[in-house]
Amino acid sequence: MSFDTMRLFFSLLAVGATVVVLSSILLWIAARFNDGAAEMRDAILDSVAGYELWMGFGVATVATLGSLYLSEVAHLLPCKLCWFQRIFMYPLVIVLGVAAWRRDASVRLTTVLLSAIGAAIAVYHYAIQRYPSLGGGSCDASAPCSAAYIWQWDFVSIPYMAASAFGLILVLMFALRSNVARMSALETAE
Repeated sequence: MSFDTMRLFFSLLAVGATVVVLSSILLWIAARFNDGAAEMRDAILDSVAGYELWMGFGVATVATLGSLYLSEVAHLLPCKLCWFQRIFMYPLVIVLGVAAWRRDASVRLTTVLLSAIGAAIAVYHYAIQRYPSLGGGSCDASAPCSAAYIWQWDFVSIPYMAASAFGLILVLMFALRSNVARMSALETAE
């Protein structure tokens, strides 16, 4: 496949992840004030119950393979901040894969910490691409952090893609926490 096709594919995945993240946040807020929204939230939580870790593993795997494609196949040189984002994404493939296999929800804290730090770095990196003066010149001249190798639809870049993946993993971990709490409440009630 051509680089343009892959860029479009990765961009569509990132925008889709962003839509899911923002919709989830809005639904969680609305559920506090509206019974219909709470019912919708619970129905969505029921539909993903038991699959949150597998879904997180899938997101982390696609993000990891995407970053490897961009550097190893498309030959885009990762900048310093890209490497830091990779440092927080790559372990999630193993952590979430093993946890999904073992059905071990106790990895939530590790996953949330890795994802939150990775997302913060990605958001900072995205801000540097939008406003290069924020960078302060700390990155390598051969791979500047302010360079946007991908700039799809005037807003989707590689750090945007990373932030959307980290955000989706965070939403899945909060869904996992909610489902574990709901199951515990049901077991206690019986």
